[in-house]
Amino acid sequence: MIDASYLNNQFLIAMPNLADPNFFHTVTYLCQHTEEGALGIVINRPTSMTLADIFEQIGIESELEDVKNTPVFAGGPVQQERGFVIHSPCEEHWDSSISTADNITLTSSKDILQAIANGRGPKQYLIALGYAGWGKGQLEKEIIENSWLNTPSGEAILFHTPIEQRWNAAASQLGIDINRLTTAAGHG
Repeated sequence: MIDASYLNNQFLIAMPNLADPNFFHTVTYLCQHTEEGALGIVINRPTSMTLADIFEQIGIESELEDVKNTPVFAGGPVQQERGFVIHSPCEEHWDSSISTADNITLTSSKDILQAIANGRGPKQYLIALGYAGWGKGQLEKEIIENSWLNTPSGEAILFHTPIEQRWNAAASQLGIDINRLTTAAGHG
């Protein structure tokens, strides 16, 4: 059973005053949050790379132009050479996957990329290089310091909302216009 005090399967929304260039105006999908720390993937920071570039680097061929043109995201500042795929469930089982929710899985093995290249992969996916990581108690401290808002994740924002609208869309799930928040929010 998942402990409800942790933020698994949530979006972390960077507050407007979060100046760290790795997280300025980002939305991070929290894949894993436990007593030991947290792991997330930034979902609104595309790189200049496409999936075709990744395929070329690892020796995968694909004739599917829409697949090859898929953007690759900067998932965070940790292990930026490592690839991650956030995706909808499918019939296949991958070498290295964790279920983050009933409808979302995180996979970090090459076999899923081969399946995507061949049109046999999940219907919905997001490819990222690197991840965001927090040590024990670090994320909780940053939330108390008003660096982040959190809200339940959703497939609509994760897979269907235009990239440049994800930060505002995630915040609007809380009923707020994040652009109108002040840096002193929450401090008395």
